Amino acid sequence: MALLNVSNQNGIVTVRLNRPEKRNAMSFALLRELVSTAKKIEKDRRVRCVILTGEAQVFSAGIDLADLNAPKNSLYAAWELIKPGQSLFQKAFLVWQNLPVPVIAAIEGYCFGAGMQLALAADIRIAQPETKMSIMESRWGLVPDMGLTRTIKGLVGIDLAKELTLTARIFDADYAKEIGLVTHLSENPIERANQLALELLQRSPDALTAAKRVLDAMEHEPKKALRLEKLWQLKLILGKNSRLARQKDKHPETEFLPRQYK
Repeated sequence: MALLNVSNQNGIVTVRLNRPEKRNAMSFALLRELVSTAKKIEKDRRVRCVILTGEAQVFSAGIDLADLNAPKNSLYAAWELIKPGQSLFQKAFLVWQNLPVPVIAAIEGYCFGAGMQLALAADIRIAQPETKMSIMESRWGLVPDMGLTRTIKGLVGIDLAKELTLTARIFDADYAKEIGLVTHLSENPIERANQLALELLQRSPDALTAAKRVLDAMEHEPKKALRLEKLWQLKLILGKNSRLARQKDKHPETEFLPRQYK
C-alpha cells in the first residue's frame, strides 16, 4: 500500500498521508516518501497549489514510536542527528515550506507531534474545530526536531511556544485558531482547502511564488527582504505571466503559462 496518496486536479496536488491503521503515524519510510514527493512536485511547473491532509479523517497522530525504537533504525537515526546539514526528520517537513507554490494543510482528527510539525510547515492551516492538537514530543522524553524552530516562528510568541512545547498539552483547533497556530476553522477542512486553492488558481503562479518567497524572507531573513522585493518584482515584470495577469483581469478566460520561476 502506498504511504502517500497523491492526486493532481488541474494543478491542485492533494497529498494524503496513507497509514490509516496507524492514524497516519509517520514511519521512516513515510518521511522519505514525503521528501521524494515534495521534490517531484517542485520540479513540475504546472503545479499551482498543494493540499496536505490525511486519510480516514485523521491528519497524523505523530511519529511511529514502534518504528523509531526499532533496533534496525537506531543507528540510522543517530547518523541523521549527527551528520552535517538537515536531518531526514527536518527535510521531510521543511521541504514543504520551501516549495515554490502555496501549501495548505487540511487538518482533522489528530494532529500530534510530527503531525503538528508537518502542519506548521504549510503556508495556511485549515482545521476542523474539534481536531486534537499537541506539540507532543516532551511526553516521550524528546524535543521537537523536525524544523519547529523555523515553522512556529512568527505564529505565536516565544513564551506560548515554550509553554506548549514544555507541557505537551493537548488542545483543540478552536484554541489553536485563537492563538494563531491555525488560519481557519471549517467543519470540512478539505473542502475549504480546495475552495481556497481554486481562488489561488486565478492568480499568476509566478506572483504566488514571489509573494511566498518575499514574505518568508520577512520572517526568516529580514535583512534580505527589501532586496528580494525588488528582485522578484523585476523578474515578474520581465516574465510572461505578469502580462497575462493584467489581461485576465479584463478577460477571465485567460490561461496562465506554467510557473517560470522557483
